[in-house]
Amino acid sequence: MTSDDTTEPSFRGNQPKTTAALDAWHAGRTPEAALEPELPIIDPHHHLYDAPARGSHYLPSDFMAECQGCGHRILATVYVEAYHSMWRAHGDEAMRCVGEIEFARGVGAMADSGLYGPCRVAASIVGFADLTLGDGAAPVLESMVEAGGGRLHGIRQQTAYDPGPIGALHPHPVPPRLLLDPVFQRGFAHLARLGLSFDVWLYHPQLHDLAALAGRFPDTVFVLDHVGGVQGVREYPRHQHAFDEWRSNVAALAAYPNIRVKVGGMGMPLFGFGFEHGERPADSQSLARAWGPFIDVCLECFGPDRCMFESNFPVDKQSCGYTELWNAFKIASASLSADERKALFHDTAARTYHVRTHEGG
Repeated sequence: MTSDDTTEPSFRGNQPKTTAALDAWHAGRTPEAALEPELPIIDPHHHLYDAPARGSHYLPSDFMAECQGCGHRILATVYVEAYHSMWRAHGDEAMRCVGEIEFARGVGAMADSGLYGPCRVAASIVGFADLTLGDGAAPVLESMVEAGGGRLHGIRQQTAYDPGPIGALHPHPVPPRLLLDPVFQRGFAHLARLGLSFDVWLYHPQLHDLAALAGRFPDTVFVLDHVGGVQGVREYPRHQHAFDEWRSNVAALAAYPNIRVKVGGMGMPLFGFGFEHGERPADSQSLARAWGPFIDVCLECFGPDRCMFESNFPVDKQSCGYTELWNAFKIASASLSADERKALFHDTAARTYHVRTHEGG
């Protein structure tokens, strides 16, 4: 994170740079060889989308090439909603999000053919549903489950709120304290009945609200995305201030056994490490040094059985390549036991999202 009170003028929120800009930047890097290439990995968080208005896309062929060329043993992945991409253009507005599930299911079917490598891309799906519909969210969720054909296992609704410049950059802004809204909670109450978990994307000052929601719904599995969205820029420019506040909030969350944590997302400019401003993408050693303290806190508070490494690609591509990202996680976890690392790289994700691989694991 930045070490002074200045603000990076090119901070753009969590939106990826244009595809052309990212491709040009990555063309200047010398790819690393994958460390421990036989270690089995489930990537529990990546996106696929086409956003012409932003000059950005990340389509199945892009990600499948990433998995095949990285040198790591990526056995399966979890598709996570993004940017309202692939929604239906017509019909009931509340049901348009079902189109993304249909798209992701099709990607999963493509991957299952084996024509694109051994990785089961989109083996599981986390989709968007508007829970502020209250009980009206129930038919939407039921339609999504049906459209998923057994792949839909989670829901994510954007809940990240910031009253300042960070929040102003959100393409789909949300009201403050959405997690505590009674109408939202009525919609939320339908998740457990359908066997759906809830991925939570918010900023670290909002973690108290997550604790309240998790306590009210103990039968729903919560997955905290991106270690809890530590704001390392703008209003929180000092590393230690943001880190200490985040660490305290995360430690309090660990008391709720229904919460799990995705350890990743730290390649986003939001965290303030500044890798996106480098002449070339970061190497794995630099990433491991920067991310290590956050990884350590998550493991200390939640343990490996409640943590899972994630790529958050292509958003984290703003800092590094796919090979280097997984190398960094392997470096940062090198001192752990084989069973602990198996949980972090594979088992927690498999259990949380009901993922099976082509190898039967």
